[in-house]
Amino acid sequence: MKPKITTTTAWKQAELLMQPSLLRLLDNLRKTLETSPWKGTYEEVKTPIPGYRLDLEDRGQKVSVNIWELCYQICFSNYRQTHAEEEEVEVEIDTSLIDENGEVDWDLLEEKTCQVIENFFAELPKVG
Repeated sequence: MKPKITTTTAWKQAELLMQPSLLRLLDNLRKTLETSPWKGTYEEVKTPIPGYRLDLEDRGQKVSVNIWELCYQICFSNYRQTHAEEEEVEVEIDTSLIDENGEVDWDLLEEKTCQVIENFFAELPKVG
């Protein structure tokens, strides 16, 4: 699903949040994978949006996720992953991640990132 941002303010907020969200996501994925039975590898992808896919494997089970899909769940308050990659859906910035000075609230960003990762791993198929 492609996020559709409709206002200039929302664009600026997305620009503010996307890079920090991606960095916290990658760091927390690394930490999670260190203690998880799932083994992860990253693969560069060109479509639908250039970026990376995380391929997970545990005892024959394989799961893949586009890193942007997880990042969007952090940055947008109403983003839900669907299987229709070409579908464009209007999204709302999670403004709780921006403090009263218009800066990233790093503590809340970390909390939400950890929650998104926890939810993702909780939904993985149980093996063994």
